[in-house]
Amino acid sequence: MSTSTWKLAQMCALQPLRVVNSLVKQAAQAQASAGPMGVGRWPHQRSASVRALATSSHTPAPKTTVSQRSMASVAESFDDWDEDLDSPPIKHEPPSVKEIARKRVGDLQRQALEGGGAERVAVQHSRGKLTARERLSMLFDAGTFRETDMIKAHRGVDFGMDKKRFAGDGVVTGQGKINGRTVFASSQDFTVLGGSLSETQAEKICKVMDRAMLVGAPFICLNDSGGARIQEGIASLGGYGEIFQRNVNASGVIPQISVIMGPCAGGAVYSPALTDFTYMVRDSSYMFVTGPEVVKAVTNEEVTAEALGGAQTHSRVSGVCHGAFDNELEAMAGVRRLVSYLPQSNRERAEVLPALDRRDRDDLGCLDLVIPDDPNSPYDMRAIVKKVVDNGDIEEIQPDYARNIITGFARMEGRSVGVVANQPLELAGCLDIDSSVKAARFVRFCDAFGIPLVSFVDMPGFLPGTVQEYNGLIRHGAKLLFAYAEATVPKITVITRKAYGGGYITMSSKHLRGDANYAWPSAEIAVMGAKGAAEIIARGKDKVAATREYEEKFANPIMAAERGFVDGLLRPSDTRRIICEDLELLQDKKLDNPWKKHANMPLERAPSARAACPAAPRRRLPIPHRAPGARTPSESHSKLHSKLPASASTSRPHAAAAPADRPARVTAPSVRRVLAMIPATVRPIRPRPPIPDPGIPSRGARDRH
Repeated sequence: MSTSTWKLAQMCALQPLRVVNSLVKQAAQAQASAGPMGVGRWPHQRSASVRALATSSHTPAPKTTVSQRSMASVAESFDDWDEDLDSPPIKHEPPSVKEIARKRVGDLQRQALEGGGAERVAVQHSRGKLTARERLSMLFDAGTFRETDMIKAHRGVDFGMDKKRFAGDGVVTGQGKINGRTVFASSQDFTVLGGSLSETQAEKICKVMDRAMLVGAPFICLNDSGGARIQEGIASLGGYGEIFQRNVNASGVIPQISVIMGPCAGGAVYSPALTDFTYMVRDSSYMFVTGPEVVKAVTNEEVTAEALGGAQTHSRVSGVCHGAFDNELEAMAGVRRLVSYLPQSNRERAEVLPALDRRDRDDLGCLDLVIPDDPNSPYDMRAIVKKVVDNGDIEEIQPDYARNIITGFARMEGRSVGVVANQPLELAGCLDIDSSVKAARFVRFCDAFGIPLVSFVDMPGFLPGTVQEYNGLIRHGAKLLFAYAEATVPKITVITRKAYGGGYITMSSKHLRGDANYAWPSAEIAVMGAKGAAEIIARGKDKVAATREYEEKFANPIMAAERGFVDGLLRPSDTRRIICEDLELLQDKKLDNPWKKHANMPLERAPSARAACPAAPRRRLPIPHRAPGARTPSESHSKLHSKLPASASTSRPHAAAAPADRPARVTAPSVRRVLAMIPATVRPIRPRPPIPDPGIPSRGARDRH
């Protein structure tokens, strides 16, 4: 309602009803006689009626009305109103610069909230996937997420990219709360340009990573991207490099978690590989360096994306993935559980929850009967671990990969601990390449963030066999030994049954600075099993008696306890109480390693597919043609055999014996190694030029033809 209309209504309300009705009739008659309303006629007549209404005094006013003096003053104000009606209409001024800016900001914020649009969001939902913002709402406590760089857009102009600008540029970044603790996160939006990484998107991710390191808080990256944005060329690759550098800088400083919730291919896969934990969603996420099309073009192999890099492949075969979930809601809940066990950074300790489970509860007596009498009978170590920890809860890491060892987080009287346990149900609990690498990485993470280690040992040693040896079991087994020896956090070890050979030393033994080492009465701590030892000790003698004698002396923990290699022999039912007491005692432990820039772990060649198949024939170089009077390589080898050390004359274990009717052929690499061991005094001054094969024409002959 305008001001003039409001004044008229107010004047009418101050007069008796019959006066108002009569004046309204007069105004209607005047309007009918005047014809169509003109600019100068109806306002003049209406102003007269209003003036009469304001100055009328022939009808006594009720007591509740205003006085004649006040009515006259109101009438005077209507004179000015009449002049306004007679004047031309007022022109509206254009909006100010600030109003335009506020409108643009509002439009950009709405665009950022809509992502790629309603149509693309519907396609995302039809695939069983959530949008980037929906995932963050599931991850963080309600109402705690605060976004940064909401309307930041890319700067590309090539290939029509200047017409494809989206606020936010396909990633949502910011910080929020998980169980009341600050966590930073980035979530890629596949509905915006396929979630492809641009220079601007990398800048947004790097900004929150820098802030996470600055304040000391975990960082979570939700990956759903088609890879680098090819329209930006090298700029997008540079963005990946910036992210990788921050992954390395943050390693061991703040916990880093990656969740693959869609495609992750090419260079993008290395960021999850550099983080501490990687999770995937079954049937909707995959990660690989080269896709199925490239694999088919190069190797002629036909493979699907799921078989090549799906969640099942990476959680069971490759070990790249630390856990797989059936849907995205379970994935977000799993990440929230994992974060609850971790500290904010390496400068803080993990949160200690109120102890709701007593250390001496009454249901632990079953542990006294869990170990079978037969030393070769398997049992479930996972059941023992769940019985010892709080409420039977353990958050397993890589549960489907290398099942012969268990790794995960649990609580002991509210304290977060890392659990490493051999599993006798798989490979009798032997350590192999995969289990050694799996446990070594977990131990190093716990040591980096001050999480105590609790180890349960039952393993007869390292897994024997040519496949393991050819793939480098010695080197990979040394990784676990290195990790335990380097760790300075509280280390508590319980030997439940077998602890043989190098496996006994590797699994956080007293010799590797173990703080508390215990053995159950069923423990067997020895160099090897009794049967194998008797085969060596009793050659040509009574092996049965030798086996029994060995079992009486070594198939028990008594000798280890006498030498102080274990701190005590425990009843299994007392295990939980003793571990809780030791954790309370060691909570302020301080131990530093000698100063160094960094250690040099055994990180050489990874297992190869060829080494896993030792029966594959080795490619041998053809023997060059021998001139009359020249010695064969085998003759030269036998001539020099007496001059070499004993280790050099040992043949390869997989080399086939040469038939008797022809001399054995020596491969070129072997000859080079042999020549390297020969003293300089017996080496030829320079090698003779090779003699060409007569079946192949020389260069000059080819030129003549």
